[in-house]
Amino acid sequence: MTLAADRPVVLPDSVETFDSLDPGTGQVLASHPVHSDEQVAAAVARAREAAQWWQEQGTAGRRTHLKAWKGVLARRIHELADLVHKENGKPHPDALLEITLAIDHIEWSSKHAAKLLGLRRVPAGLMAANQQALLEYQPLGVIGVIGPWNYPVFTPMGSIAYALAAGNAVVFKPSEYTPAIGLWLEHAWQMAVPERPDVLQVVTGLGATGAAVCRAGVDKIAVTGSAATGRKVMAACSENLVPVLMECGGKDAMIVDDDADVAAAADAALWGGMSNAGQTCIGIER
Repeated sequence: MTLAADRPVVLPDSVETFDSLDPGTGQVLASHPVHSDEQVAAAVARAREAAQWWQEQGTAGRRTHLKAWKGVLARRIHELADLVHKENGKPHPDALLEITLAIDHIEWSSKHAAKLLGLRRVPAGLMAANQQALLEYQPLGVIGVIGPWNYPVFTPMGSIAYALAAGNAVVFKPSEYTPAIGLWLEHAWQMAVPERPDVLQVVTGLGATGAAVCRAGVDKIAVTGSAATGRKVMAACSENLVPVLMECGGKDAMIVDDDADVAAAADAALWGGMSNAGQTCIGIER
């Protein structure tokens, strides 16, 4: 598998497209389709069909497939890091760290899914003291994930890996600034699980595509982005009462006590404010 950004993208003239750019040079890396509402709905329909098979695999079967996906990422980590460097702009070592953390998401979620989600006894309470209460979590079905550009692998994987481990199919809309990275993850899934590629699908586009995911019949949405993006997603999800999980930007403060080591505090403030070019939800801003 070659870099997604290095492959020529051939699209019909009638298809609306957008470009992904190298932020360091402004060079166009690739053109990607703006998926329509109908195309997004079709992706969700395919995901729902695949979700039934995925659920039937059980936690053990899903762990086997997720480990295969994790293996593709681990073996091709430098390839993906090169793409993150090209499309996102962060240094190669930072990209490697991000991908390593994403791989750990896949490992942890698949390893612990059975323990956390499996059938177990729970207290029945006084009103049912002579009853036995059992709790088991069932997959929701299809989860929509809308990812950010600042951590284009690690952050969305915090939703994708856990949704998959729990038995759900996923439709992932990466940021319009990092679409090739999302497509790379999809291609890696197709290599690892060729018998059911539709368990994880990527749709590309701008903000309207993200709104289309919210309205396409998914069972839950996970979004990471700005507060403005969060408001738009919540408004779209409210139309059909789709549950939404949001991680939005903050205005993080650094507190320095009067007895602190001033030099160390200054060093920490600089790193905390400038790490990842300052583009991080927990970066120091005041």
